[in-house]
Amino acid sequence: MLELRQFEVLRAIAREGSLAAAARSLHYSQPTIAHHLAAIESHFGAPLVHRGPRGVRLTEVGRLVLPHAEAVLGRVGLVEQEVRALVEHGAMSLHVGTFPTAGALLLPPAVRQLAEDGVRVSLTEGELPTLVKALRGGGVQIALVYSQPGEPLDLGEEFVLHHLLDDPLLLALPGNHPLAGLDRVPLGQLRDAGWIMGTSDWDPCDRALGWACAQEGFEPVRVMRTDDYGMLKGFVAAGTAVALIPRLALTGHESDPDLAIRPVDGPLLARRISVAMLRSTVSDAADTLREALTQQAGKITQAWCETPA
Repeated sequence: MLELRQFEVLRAIAREGSLAAAARSLHYSQPTIAHHLAAIESHFGAPLVHRGPRGVRLTEVGRLVLPHAEAVLGRVGLVEQEVRALVEHGAMSLHVGTFPTAGALLLPPAVRQLAEDGVRVSLTEGELPTLVKALRGGGVQIALVYSQPGEPLDLGEEFVLHHLLDDPLLLALPGNHPLAGLDRVPLGQLRDAGWIMGTSDWDPCDRALGWACAQEGFEPVRVMRTDDYGMLKGFVAAGTAVALIPRLALTGHESDPDLAIRPVDGPLLARRISVAMLRSTVSDAADTLREALTQQAGKITQAWCETPA
């Protein structure tokens, strides 16, 4: 039968690169490390590490087992934290993941409802790969995630996604740009423009932009990379480039005369924002947060309908 200590030993060996270093990190003797490694290898009927003069490295089987071991250890650590919080503070805890723009507009009203119910909430902010890793490893119980319409985010069968809203991607232009006077801007007229894009190639705004520009027969020219929408709006207003920006990120520069926000003339470009959680989640706090996020998303969508971009 598998034991948590065997998973701990495998994780330590992978991290430290040798049995001796793994023993030191776990405060075990080296024979104890070897014993647990032999036990888990016996269970799977295959070697999990290659031993060599310069240390050890995981075999193909070991690399397959490691992420599952890390996920199990992460879930155990999470339940220990929850129980400790309940015993020591008399309150349930909820670990939530979010990306920045959703954290600014969607989460605060929903979290306020949990606080009123006495739930202790901790937040992990990051971009999509960080959030997905935290979900799978048990670092967060529920997370706000995003994808492109038509390209669903695949987290695996153990997770469920609840759609909240589609966040339109709008065009940010310098206020004195020749196209700023149009109600809707044809993307094809920006084939010679320089674009501010995200720092990672998987950025959904950039993927949507690349697809839309390809329909017009050109590839956008990147002149700057940033994930900070405040910086993006500032550089666009300064006249250095144009950019796509999610509507959720419009939180203060809409009235800047040096910045023009316009819809793109053509197919709707958007990020699909959802809340992700384990299918087996039985936390009342997680269900309450999901319901509150759904209500807040409805309010935001209604406000957008009443005040078109």
